[in-house]
Amino acid sequence: MQDKHTIAHALDRVGIDYVEGGWPGANPTDTSFFAVPPALKQAKLIAFGMTKRPGRSAGNDPGLATVLGAKAAGTCLVGKGWDFHVTLALGILIRESIAAAVARGGEAMFDAEHFFDGYKAKPDYALACLKTAEAAGARWMVLCDTNGGTLPHEVERIVGEVVKEVPGEKLGIHAHNDTENAVANSLAAIRAGVRQVQGTLNGLGERCGNANLVSLIPTLMLKPGYAERFTTGISQDGLGHLTQLSRLLEELLNRAPNRHAAYVGASAFAHKAGLHVAAVEKDPRTYEHIPPETVGNQRHILVSDQAGRSNILSRLREAGITLDAKNPKLERLLEEVKQREFQGYAYDGAEASFELLARRALESVPEFFRLQSFRVIDERRWNARGDLITLSEATIKVDVGGKTLMTVAEGNGPVNALDSALRNALIPAFPELEQIRLTDYKVRILTPQDATKAVTRVMIETSDAGGRQHHLQALARRTQAIAWPAPTTAAAPRAAARRSSWSSRNWARISAPPRAPCTIADSPSSGWCGRATAGPATRPSPCPAAPASCSTTRSSSTRSRRRSRICAASTPPRRATASW
Repeated sequence: MQDKHTIAHALDRVGIDYVEGGWPGANPTDTSFFAVPPALKQAKLIAFGMTKRPGRSAGNDPGLATVLGAKAAGTCLVGKGWDFHVTLALGILIRESIAAAVARGGEAMFDAEHFFDGYKAKPDYALACLKTAEAAGARWMVLCDTNGGTLPHEVERIVGEVVKEVPGEKLGIHAHNDTENAVANSLAAIRAGVRQVQGTLNGLGERCGNANLVSLIPTLMLKPGYAERFTTGISQDGLGHLTQLSRLLEELLNRAPNRHAAYVGASAFAHKAGLHVAAVEKDPRTYEHIPPETVGNQRHILVSDQAGRSNILSRLREAGITLDAKNPKLERLLEEVKQREFQGYAYDGAEASFELLARRALESVPEFFRLQSFRVIDERRWNARGDLITLSEATIKVDVGGKTLMTVAEGNGPVNALDSALRNALIPAFPELEQIRLTDYKVRILTPQDATKAVTRVMIETSDAGGRQHHLQALARRTQAIAWPAPTTAAAPRAAARRSSWSSRNWARISAPPRAPCTIADSPSSGWCGRATAGPATRPSPCPAAPASCSTTRSSSTRSRRRSRICAASTPPRRATASW
């Protein structure tokens, strides 16, 4: 429920006028949400539900009573707009339900479910549903493309016919994305006369999703043909927080943001080819349809085997590195990038790795630590309770702060064990690592013909307490050999040069001047899971023998309980090298 409150407040800050919080009575989460509703400054909280069932009065329908009794500023009731459903599915009455919603106070809205399919089959019946809701006092009648199969030219034609019978200022559009046309259908309906558009943050929704409000809002506010004709309740300042809002939802859903999302994706304003970058350096309008800052995004200059000097110089400036274009080190860096990409590296998705590579090439990165060796033991066995468990134990030897340390840690798998062991050694010297966490981890086989000996590339994404994201990569013939340096390489760019990066049903209502501007949105109605599962408690393994003073520590995490020992070795270190 806390996630729903977070999203509701975020939508309110952006400038959305209505937040639909879910269906009270349908599940414990939504019921609890309306029992203690968020205190919104601008948006009105809307309760969603369905019209009363046949054979009952509006005052004697428990489901409708729960919706009408919710602590909300308005109600949105859904009813069938297709006679096929009324005959073969549910018979639900409109007039009494809308009248009851109006009587309780606040705005009443009617979602005409399956309206477009119903209009194609029997226009008179579909229109009668709208007129009945209007006569009963509904503020909005929303035309729903529930199956998502209607195309833009059909939407524009049908809406054009409907506005001759029902005023467009009382009509809305609700499009599903089953043909990848939800945004296009919404824009077509707006052109034809509707003045409310429903959608979701990032297109989230059942099946293929709903119209993406994150794409619709900037299109309506910035694009010719819409910006001069319509107003929304969202200010330019609110528009500037759109990228942050989009990524907040993905964070709550515990999934990686879509890098290729329109307007707000990390790749939306990314430039790779040298010719493109040279043009963008002169005038961004050559390859950008809007300034990225307008929606809170930023420009990214990618580095790859297609990169030219302009790419490298631009990326260096982003990292705070000033280098003369005639410096011979620049040409060597460019050649090294191209050679590494030929080997399998991909710097266009690993900005932090490129920064480390560049700083090392320019001899501006100190040696923070040196890994001498590591060992991982995996054990699969039955515990005392008869459960089959897997336990990993990692031992590392690392030079840091003028000392050689040996640490041992257990974890839920080899990566977790190595991460824990390395953190125990490095955090005392680099406290920033305490805030670094792994957020994504992708493995790709580059030479599948080699089977288990294949060259493997791992893309690693980490973030810190400030929301800054770091993208790194590693390449090796053993996945485990790749995995171990993830947390420490993630922190290296921060130590070298601190830099930052941008780490339901939602509705937008538009109005032609001089009507008051307005937008709508709702919090997701389902709970989101982003919890780590605690691993089994296990008996700690002893620390390997150490030649000098050792300290034993015991710590816990969301994934495992582990026992670690930090040992200061007195024997001369053995040198080892690793490439990542």
